[in-house]
Amino acid sequence: MTVLSVFTAALPAATPVDPDRDEARRWAVEELSKPQYAEAKPNWFDQLVHDFLEWLRSLNSGDAGPGQDWTWPLVTLLAVALVVTAIIVVRPRFNTARKRTSAAVFDEESVLDAGTFRSRAAAAAARGDWSTAVVEQFRALVRSAEDRTVIDPQAGRTADEAAMQLGRAFSAGQIRLDAAAKLFDAVKYGRATADSGQYDTVRALDSELDKIKPDYRGKPAPGLAVPR
Repeated sequence: MTVLSVFTAALPAATPVDPDRDEARRWAVEELSKPQYAEAKPNWFDQLVHDFLEWLRSLNSGDAGPGQDWTWPLVTLLAVALVVTAIIVVRPRFNTARKRTSAAVFDEESVLDAGTFRSRAAAAAARGDWSTAVVEQFRALVRSAEDRTVIDPQAGRTADEAAMQLGRAFSAGQIRLDAAAKLFDAVKYGRATADSGQYDTVRALDSELDKIKPDYRGKPAPGLAVPR
């Protein structure tokens, strides 16, 4: 088996396995010019792709003399190798970024109880920092549910996951929980700012859930503690 056949075997079935020189050059230029490679690739790969594309563009298929026929297999091999490398290096990074829609509720190693988060929220509200107040109040809501064993503690739990799990436990609150989770993400990890009304809404939801027993009638979600 040749080196070229090893690389081409790693490509999808629809990819041409025996391209000529011009087709290989065009294929490499088109593939490596896609936006996701420019957005997701690390710096060393950026320079590698740039240099390779410049080299491909400098080739003139009409000027190849009799002694240059050996160049097209080399171009094909390099094109295949570089595209395979691009797929291996870039695609996991690109897919990870695309799938990430919600981030962790708590900072790493956070061991504060619900009361502390509520005090932080109230202090932020008193100084008019509504964005911080919303973040801390939502954290209080989630930590309170963990403290009550409504949901199990879960490292790295996102706001969306917390809303799903709490919606299963408190079926009547699913819509408001989803809205609170979206607000948390927008304020904490986006560029949105909160206002006093949004803080009051999250605080009211926290207070309501803290006073009622879970019914576990909502849509099933992972991470639930066993009902007592």
